[in-house]
Amino acid sequence: MNILLWHVHGSWTTSFVHGKHRYLIPVNPERDAYGLGRARTYPWPDNAVEITASDLRAADVDLVVLQRPEELELAAQWLGRRPGRDLPAVYVEHNTPKGDVPNTRHPMADRDDLLLTHVTHFNELFWDNGATRTTVVEHGVVAPAAQWTGELDRLAVVINEPVRRWRVTGTDLLARFAALAPLDVYGMKVAGLAAHLGLPADRLTSHDDVPQHAMHAELGKRRAYLHLCRWTSLGLSLIEAMTIGMPVVALATTEAVEAVPPAAGALSTRVDVLVDAARGLLDDPAAARRAGAAARAAARDRYGLERFLADWDRLLEEEVCASR
Repeated sequence: MNILLWHVHGSWTTSFVHGKHRYLIPVNPERDAYGLGRARTYPWPDNAVEITASDLRAADVDLVVLQRPEELELAAQWLGRRPGRDLPAVYVEHNTPKGDVPNTRHPMADRDDLLLTHVTHFNELFWDNGATRTTVVEHGVVAPAAQWTGELDRLAVVINEPVRRWRVTGTDLLARFAALAPLDVYGMKVAGLAAHLGLPADRLTSHDDVPQHAMHAELGKRRAYLHLCRWTSLGLSLIEAMTIGMPVVALATTEAVEAVPPAAGALSTRVDVLVDAARGLLDDPAAARRAGAAARAAARDRYGLERFLADWDRLLEEEVCASR
């Protein structure tokens, strides 16, 4: 089928467009938030096709995948058809609720014209979805080519905008771990992070917006992966690190408690417990290797790309058939 969706979340979209369908990705000259087009830092398959707003009105579209509230109106304007009324629509919610949790109402609550699809069971539980039909399709990742070696006595972190998001992403906790070993922080807008934390430059190195394949190769050289997010949805970078074979030291918050088995490293709401666990992995490479193997097996079993695409195929075909 022909599926219209915007390029919003890079890693999730990369997995999604590896399916068997034709994916129409809006593009504009500015390549802004509503016309980003195909990924330029990761190779997408040829069935992900860029399309302009002016060409969408005449395009053959079987289903719309929405990811932001404003896309409902935008899609109606560009297509000349109303998502959910004139053609089937699925709304994908990537994020944890904000505001008055757990009473935060979802923007798509109490609708009868679309299916609200969450990426984690935690998100479905904590959003107030009202009477809107909901389901969950858990993440799936394209397995990175890199493999963990862990030869560097350093800890790796992936965070986007760590200064702006601060406590949400656990940025304030990084100094506790930098006292154990140097940190390598990857992501968008991570430059200057050491100075923001008051850390010497040799205790935290920022790697700003590194292409995904290169980042995976570098992650795999570090001894362990830190996941210190207090209140975010399940980051695909965590799953990718586990798939590489990295042992994980993670806060036991949101969906991480489902994704990270105990044998994969450490999971706790106590920072002192996590610091001790990180110290143990740094001091014992053999233990780190065993934990990484458990992480890899768990991630590949639960978050494999084939399972993800099969789940989406069933859901999309059901929605299109029900509409017809």
